[in-house]
Amino acid sequence: TLYYDGANLNAIMGYSRPGDMGFDIVHFNLHKTFTQPHGGGGPGAGPIAVSDRIEPYLPRPQVVKREGQNGSGAPTFDLDLDRPKSIGKMRGFQGNFGVFVRSYAYICSVGGDGLKEVSEIAVLNANYLKARLAEEGIAEYLPIAFDRTCMHEFVLSGRGAKEKLGIKTLDIAKRLLDHRVHPPTVYFPLLVDEALMIEPTETETKEAIDGFADAIRSLLVEAAEDPEIARGAPYTTPVRRLDEAKAAKHPVVRQGTREPN
Repeated sequence: TLYYDGANLNAIMGYSRPGDMGFDIVHFNLHKTFTQPHGGGGPGAGPIAVSDRIEPYLPRPQVVKREGQNGSGAPTFDLDLDRPKSIGKMRGFQGNFGVFVRSYAYICSVGGDGLKEVSEIAVLNANYLKARLAEEGIAEYLPIAFDRTCMHEFVLSGRGAKEKLGIKTLDIAKRLLDHRVHPPTVYFPLLVDEALMIEPTETETKEAIDGFADAIRSLLVEAAEDPEIARGAPYTTPVRRLDEAKAAKHPVVRQGTREPN
């Protein structure tokens, strides 16, 4: 049984299908690729698609469509509980319904050709930004981890900035907030030292992408003169940098729980 991570659909929609590649299970990341917000505590939802041989094992009940059984000829929808091979009920099997509606509406509005264009622009934007960040003044501090044509995302390594400027990937991400830029994913994938994983997506304009590259260059120039600025960032956000060591040792996971002294 092969499982496909739907995070990569942003680059292949309209060009290839995981089922044709032999995958049995795919989850769809509705954030990013299908318009949902990512992070910030927003609702998560990941619908699952399976091949015919996996379908009998899906959780029950399943919604089934029955054609013309109510006398009017209109289809009806029922809950099918008679699934002997099912893994049974799951607590949250329906997910966040509103998220599904929004993504479905988006897919219907752009259509097949539109989704194909989305993939094309996502790949174009990622490769353009990768080229901008490979320029002199940036690449020596944030080298491309895998120097080849990318799909919808690419990874930088902050090892140069750490060794030459004394700032870490976390410092770069925090300082970007002061440039009014949402920072990229940091420290993933784990096999890249001081990793920054950047996914510009198809919705960003050339001006926005250039602005991101300029912000990176600006904070690196700043760090060469005074690395303490990046180490103390952010300065313009409602919440400053958290004490991550304290949060790890004394997590407060419930509202109303008193913090340890």
